Amino acid sequence: MADAPLAPPIYDPRPAGPRPVVGYALVWAAVVLWSVNAVVAKVVLDSAELSALRLAEVRATGAALLLLAGVALLRPRSLRMRRGEPAFLVVFGILGLAFVQLFYFVAIKRLDIGIALVIQYLAPVFVALWARFFVRERVRRRIWVAIALSLAGLSLVVDLWGGFALDGLGVAACLAGALAYAFYVVMAERSLQSGRDVFSLLAWGFAFAALFWAVVQPWWSFPWELVRGDVSLLGRLEDVSAPVWLLLAYVVVLGTVVPFVLLVSALHHVPATRITIVAMLEPVLAALVAYVWLGEELTKLQIVGGLVVLAGVVLAQSARPEHEPRRS
Repeated sequence: MADAPLAPPIYDPRPAGPRPVVGYALVWAAVVLWSVNAVVAKVVLDSAELSALRLAEVRATGAALLLLAGVALLRPRSLRMRRGEPAFLVVFGILGLAFVQLFYFVAIKRLDIGIALVIQYLAPVFVALWARFFVRERVRRRIWVAIALSLAGLSLVVDLWGGFALDGLGVAACLAGALAYAFYVVMAERSLQSGRDVFSLLAWGFAFAALFWAVVQPWWSFPWELVRGDVSLLGRLEDVSAPVWLLLAYVVVLGTVVPFVLLVSALHHVPATRITIVAMLEPVLAALVAYVWLGEELTKLQIVGGLVVLAGVVLAQSARPEHEPRRS
């Protein structure tokens, strides 16, 4: 974004000032929704046999349509782009929103999902490094300790020490996914500081992500026959069936649109360095949901790991901010 003064924001629904408690509550809510969505997505992938990349395409396209329609109806002026902003939003949508999912799916195909998660959640480290060396923001020592604690706990949750074989391309995809995640959070924070509101930012971001997926895998080749049937909910709900379209609607609305709005809204109140640490709770909560819903095993070591991650998150939240999020 240019350093020249910007015009007043077209639409700015932000509160009067940063409120950290509200910010952390928004992040926690987003993490809970993403954790449930992980199991819903697993049901779609395993029971409906929809490919991971097609599911990513449905998520991005559905979110784009809902957000664009809502913003166009309620706040149409907020969709206007300022000079130089189209390129920023294209990069945000593709390198941020679309690539996070693309690299994640490549990674879990070539690596054990536990290893992929640990590497993927290097994102908070990248965000902290960006804040320290590029933005020249002082990152408190407590934040680095919180990151280390959270990564250590996460390695226990995903049983990192259970034996694994590394694949070069898989590791590269994990690192690229972590960078894309950090990139998306940093870009979102910067866009909000420049005056762009949460809803129009995500509407444009998902729109460009959807266009990317439409080029990679055109919609005329979509397996529509898979969407029309009912599937088992698996695990402890194996005897219960649900329409595939309803599960996809959940993935789009409560698994994508709502949590992304919550997370990006939290950037008004809490710095990106802390938000990415709190988001590391997602694998922990996803494991709990999988235990309750799918009956997947939850060992004592995983429970200890979850408590260690929680300790890291609490430590990050207790760190006194060095600065308040800027407002334009």
